[in-house]
Amino acid sequence: MIVPTDEAAWLAGYQQMQQNSAAAYLDVALKSISENKIELTMPITDKVRQPMGLLHGGMSMMLAETAASMHASWGLDLSKQVPVGIEINGSHVRSASEGNVRAVGTVIRRTRSLIVHQVEIVHEETGKLLCTSRVTNYIKQVGKNGNE
Repeated sequence: MIVPTDEAAWLAGYQQMQQNSAAAYLDVALKSISENKIELTMPITDKVRQPMGLLHGGMSMMLAETAASMHASWGLDLSKQVPVGIEINGSHVRSASEGNVRAVGTVIRRTRSLIVHQVEIVHEETGKLLCTSRVTNYIKQVGKNGNE
């Protein structure tokens, strides 16, 4: 399966691609995608809050990983290569308890076997940065029967 390299096809196929995933359960929506950038949104609901009522830091990491890993599929033939997350880090710089967040992932470096994204998670209602993250995906070759 070759993943398309145009935004309209991605937007049309997003729901099918994320079916039965954490992103679907948490209402993560694809807003835009291009060769070097992806934007996702997610509402802050009880599903993503920690006990003190704030957006859970782990949910910010899930959103960053989803953005980077999904974008790392851009232009790949997934029957031959798949992106595999190998490193993620994040700094939580501000908190939020309601509204929506937007994850904007931008390619920092792309090689034949690695892709590195910078992902910024912003509170949509205030425009304030909540988290900044870096995610590295390894582009893994898949064997004839779908295994290494």
